[in-house]
Amino acid sequence: MKKKSMEELQRLSCEEYHKVAKLPIVVVLDDVRSLNNIGSMFRTADAFLIEKIYLCGITATPPSPEIHKTALGAEDSVEWEYVTDAVSLVDRLKSEGYTVCAIEQVNGSVNMLDFAVDKEKKYVVILGNEVKGVNQEVVDKVDYCIELPQYGTKHSLNVSITAGIVMWHFFTALK
Repeated sequence: MKKKSMEELQRLSCEEYHKVAKLPIVVVLDDVRSLNNIGSMFRTADAFLIEKIYLCGITATPPSPEIHKTALGAEDSVEWEYVTDAVSLVDRLKSEGYTVCAIEQVNGSVNMLDFAVDKEKKYVVILGNEVKGVNQEVVDKVDYCIELPQYGTKHSLNVSITAGIVMWHFFTALK
């Protein structure tokens, strides 16, 4: 086997990417503190044609050398917006017809393996702070809390790894 060249990969330019139809998924980063995690989530959002990323609370915004280090330019291709308050953002997105899902371990959460993505709906996926998770005030407003099954000794995954798994789950269901 031979690794593919950049020409063989046929990647879109940033301009072409902006014109391509996106999946009806927006990602909300609720107080994510690591700039490397933020950059990684931009890069994953680019790969899976996510509509938009909202950066809330203490979540840093581009331009930033630290975000760029892991985003590798995806902060320029993926549409994004900074919103101070994630709670009011959730209210707004619900009024726009989105089904809002927090990725969080709560009583009554739905195992991601059991969460059926409806192709007729548009979704919000909320990911939270690396230590505290999604703020409780946000959790109180969502339609679903989705939990990733885990079988080892740790109770959580890195937020950017979680984001990749969740975006892939939605991508495969909607693409």
